[in-house]
Amino acid sequence: MAKQRDKRFGGALVLLTMLSLFADDAGAQDLEPRRWSHLPTGMNVIGASTVWTDGEIFADPVIRLEDTTFEKYTLSSSYVRTFEWLGKSSRIDFALPYAAGRWEGLLDGDYVSTRRHGFSDPFVRFSMNLYGAPPLKGMQYVRYRASHPVTTTVGAAVAVTLPFGEYYADRLINLGNNRYVVRPQLGVLHQRGPWQFEVTTTVSFYEDNDDFFGGTRLAQDEMWFFQGHVIRTLPRNMWVSASGGFSYGGESAINGVAKDNDDHTRYVSFSFGMPINNQQSVKITWINADTNVIIGSTSDSLVLGWSLNWGL
Repeated sequence: MAKQRDKRFGGALVLLTMLSLFADDAGAQDLEPRRWSHLPTGMNVIGASTVWTDGEIFADPVIRLEDTTFEKYTLSSSYVRTFEWLGKSSRIDFALPYAAGRWEGLLDGDYVSTRRHGFSDPFVRFSMNLYGAPPLKGMQYVRYRASHPVTTTVGAAVAVTLPFGEYYADRLINLGNNRYVVRPQLGVLHQRGPWQFEVTTTVSFYEDNDDFFGGTRLAQDEMWFFQGHVIRTLPRNMWVSASGGFSYGGESAINGVAKDNDDHTRYVSFSFGMPINNQQSVKITWINADTNVIIGSTSDSLVLGWSLNWGL
């Protein structure tokens, strides 16, 4: 009987692990409005953000894992630099997150829980505006923006998640994933006066984790993510946005055995941003994510961000 319970407990943890992979991806997918906005070259931006996330996990009844919830708090620091490269407006982003989380639930009526805290995987992203948004700075940039109320920008980027976060091979739930993730992105932004309409497509390619739990190898198929945003600029340079996204794919396999855990997550988000002065601004975002399947998870996140720019 104890062996059967241990087997179910192991199955429950594997399920939690598979779902936590998607939870990490949801943060990395960066459902981000104004991603392709025209920025002046030579600008530096440092930022700090806090993210509070809580949610529920819905398991297969056979596993007998019930009332499963998780809470996660993330503090992230970031840096952005804009510049001209090959005659195009370009930028590089870097972010380093630190996270603390708790997962808990009932297994066969018994309470089980686990906690983690430490650095998550950082990421770096290079972006280039391929069409529109010429590389300008200072008054050239100001005059161009004033004389072009209707513009269309096409951009491309590649983001790389680095396997430097906290990871232990003897744990199923980790804050780091012990593998590289490469995410090519393509986006279009159309601005018409105070309105912006933006879409971005991302595909994630995952390196195998050859040091997964129990000496196994974790592989994951590519995952597609589509996001769209409607943004309205308000007086005094404030802005609001409504966003939606959908991801699918990413089935995992352990030692070649597929886990039938394809992702079908839909995202809904609302954001509000405002300047404090010419150099500082703040942003607040609410994000709801739902795997939209019987076995999966749902979560809500509240994001508070601050940024400081210089070098314009």
